[in-house]
Amino acid sequence: MTDLHTELPHLDVVLERHAGDLGDDWRPYRNHAYRVANACAALIQTSRADDLDKVALAAAFHDLGIWTDHTFDYLAPSMELAKNYLQTTDREPWTEEIVGMVRHHHQIPSVDGARLVEAFRKADWVDVSLGVVTCGLPRSFLRSLFEAFPDAGFHKRLVQLAAKRAVTHPWSPLPMLRW
Repeated sequence: MTDLHTELPHLDVVLERHAGDLGDDWRPYRNHAYRVANACAALIQTSRADDLDKVALAAAFHDLGIWTDHTFDYLAPSMELAKNYLQTTDREPWTEEIVGMVRHHHQIPSVDGARLVEAFRKADWVDVSLGVVTCGLPRSFLRSLFEAFPDAGFHKRLVQLAAKRAVTHPWSPLPMLRW
């Protein structure tokens, strides 16, 4: 199993830029993003720096639209934020993979033929399930991951946001799920 990545500069740059949007949820979201990025890195077992940078950026953006656009229907705003960032930082060739990771991270069935996208999807399910879903990752690794990056109220916040959405949109309570 890989060592934990405790410093992902690309992830931190994005989250620092959006600290005002995230407010009190900055630390919980950062920890969630780090858990997802680390779980994804462990699943892909790569030594390519570009892969880790792509995963870090996808982790930073994947749920960010919740806070920037004040919506629980956040995939499109999150993808747009990622596209704009990649364009302004001369990383446009990474757009398809990073936007794919954001677009499909809540998809129920697997994503065929897209190694990073599928690993990212699994990594987010590992985190959202609090490690109940392991996707083959050792429980010892997941314990270390949650110890290094504690929940800090992230999952409670998700439940609050889902409940609010269910009241205001009872026929579409979880719009981010893709079948």
